[in-house]
Amino acid sequence: MGDIILPRRMFLWCMAAIYLTAFVSLYVQIPGLYGNDGLLPARWQLRYSGKPLVEQLLSSPTLLWFGPQLGLDTHTAMELLCLLGAALSLAATLVEALRDSVVFFCLWALYLSMYQVGQVFLYFQWDNLLLETGFLCILVAPLTLIRGSRRVREHDGVTFWLIRWLLFRLMFASGVVKLTSRCPTWWGLTALTYHYETQCIPTPLAWFAHQLPVWWQKLSVAGTFGIEIAVPLLFFSPLRRLRIGAFYLQVLLQVLIIMSGNYNFFNLLTLTLCLSLLDDQHVNFWLRKTDKINTDDSKLWLWLSYLLELAVWSLLIFGTIMCFDLQLDTTNNSISSRTAFTYHHLNNFLKTVTIPSVWVGVLSLTWEIVKAMFRCACVSGFLKRFWGTLQWTVFAAATAAMFTISLVPFTYIEYDSHARLWPGVRNAYELVDRYQLVNSYGLFRRMTGVGGRPEVVIEGSHDGVKWTEIEFMYKPGNLSAPPPVLTPHQPRLDWQMWFAALGHHTQATWFTSLMYRLLQGKTDVIELIQTDVTQYPFHQQPPAYLRAHRYRYWFTEPKADGSYQERWWRRVYDEEFYPTVYLGSTVLEGMLNQYGLKDKSPPRRSSNITVAKAIKWVRSQVRGVPTPVLIWTLIACSATLCLLQGLRNRSKYTEPPSHNGSVTVSNHTETTDHLGKSDEQQTEEEEEGEDSEDQVEEGEGKERGDVTDDEEDETVEEDEERDDQEEEGEKDYLRKRRF
Repeated sequence: MGDIILPRRMFLWCMAAIYLTAFVSLYVQIPGLYGNDGLLPARWQLRYSGKPLVEQLLSSPTLLWFGPQLGLDTHTAMELLCLLGAALSLAATLVEALRDSVVFFCLWALYLSMYQVGQVFLYFQWDNLLLETGFLCILVAPLTLIRGSRRVREHDGVTFWLIRWLLFRLMFASGVVKLTSRCPTWWGLTALTYHYETQCIPTPLAWFAHQLPVWWQKLSVAGTFGIEIAVPLLFFSPLRRLRIGAFYLQVLLQVLIIMSGNYNFFNLLTLTLCLSLLDDQHVNFWLRKTDKINTDDSKLWLWLSYLLELAVWSLLIFGTIMCFDLQLDTTNNSISSRTAFTYHHLNNFLKTVTIPSVWVGVLSLTWEIVKAMFRCACVSGFLKRFWGTLQWTVFAAATAAMFTISLVPFTYIEYDSHARLWPGVRNAYELVDRYQLVNSYGLFRRMTGVGGRPEVVIEGSHDGVKWTEIEFMYKPGNLSAPPPVLTPHQPRLDWQMWFAALGHHTQATWFTSLMYRLLQGKTDVIELIQTDVTQYPFHQQPPAYLRAHRYRYWFTEPKADGSYQERWWRRVYDEEFYPTVYLGSTVLEGMLNQYGLKDKSPPRRSSNITVAKAIKWVRSQVRGVPTPVLIWTLIACSATLCLLQGLRNRSKYTEPPSHNGSVTVSNHTETTDHLGKSDEQQTEEEEEGEDSEDQVEEGEGKERGDVTDDEEDETVEEDEERDDQEEEGEKDYLRKRRF
């Protein structure tokens, strides 16, 4: 693989932006989810038993244990940590020097602290993915703040390889689990005929995608399996064009998902991982910059590469056609498809592929480590070579360790392969499991809502006779309300309402707390339902009674004449989800006590009045602002400032035109070369040039003197020749005028 300086820099900037999104999205929801009057107060997760602080950190690694030392209650400490994470990630997007290992360690520790007390509202796969990717950023990012340099390190290719391995695990497992779950919709290729309307929070484009013909939906499922199962095997190909092709296929899938569903920062994070498939040459192609192309390769090798790439893509297309029996139906102008393999064939495939894919990873990682070792050996200077070799040893060992423990969750997809792992690897995985360093993945394992999308609708009343539905901002409820577009924000209560509708209310114990807080009229919880509290039907007086029913929702269909319906949804009543309750009712009190949702002790008050007031002031400034608008405003401002900063830096190297033509050309060449190099390359060249600066200056002085004498002689001769040519030209002109 070629140089990865530019993809690495892009990856670190994107990770800072995603951290910013995650912290801001969570910060807005903290009071309603984890506040003292929230659904699941975070203070219940921290039991101050008088144990030493180190022992508490080991049992539950969260910085919230320092709250009492700072004079803050758990709620205020949570908001403080979120604000610190948002501010630090915003600064990292603006200042490249802050995209540093130390900064990314702080961001990872801050988000891990939230995760430890987040309970069910933070137990999503994208939270695990963010923590795992965030930890890898600690290895990938430079140590700018400590070393004061951003120059290229010889081991950067080794640590950046872990991002590619994580992307492979994520995509391959996401494709395999859809089949190992034995879900009939995935095996029948009909999953997408339900997916668009049954996903948690669809977008308006999901309605139009749902109207596509069934044959196209089935063909899309077959394509999804090809992109998620077959294409990831190309991530470790030695041919760069195969990796580039795999990159664009992954981007295509993620963009289509973003357009049809609101999956917060998950797809953006996956796109960020895809940057590990690129190299500097392709990024420079995007930027329309000239790049050094290796012309030493023989034509025979180029033709062999083309033929091999053509064979690989042909094999993938042929395999997809055979596995899903794709046939052209000229009668209906469609393509028919069906699953042409059995579950037994799938098991044999996984047994054949899982262990070899691990060995492919071993060979690929070994190649990166060996290349980095040779680069260290080629460094000039004993101290630099020794320091580079020491860094290579440490980071290569860390990379090998991360790869080894990641084999435990990766081999979950195949039982026999998992059983063959060395017990020591499992023990190491168990030691670091609480820190979410490596995780198992597998999205959309089973398709829900085949018989209609289940949706819980809460109703309130003042007298128990007239009932009013409580409409949420994002999840479906009002039949006429269009689906929202809120990526990259995740409304965590709306997501849990979707999961709660899939089962009984006893499986979602937090739902009882929701009913209790709404009966109390807690504003923090109401803002989870409606940011604009005036849109909440009981904002003036809390309801005296609450109940919940389950409905079945479907997208509407276009009219017979092709025009669109006025409503986006249609629904039918299903059953009662939660009985009618009121404050003090036996049913409500019994469930609160059963689930441990009653406050047994008053919350700790913040003694640090200054910090508490500052945090409350920040909260007052963002209250009522739609979270997606807030997030996109911060990202847009950050990206704009970075662009302006880049343009300003570029203008610094633009020199005014000089009267001396040779000097102008020289300056232009130097400027172009400088702009085409990254900060790491420039810094490395500066450091290498410091040792021989004096010698170079002396040499240049001598050469300058010699060249000047030669140039003077040549200039005199050229002037004499030019004068002779001008005289001859004038004579010829006069002769012509005579005739």
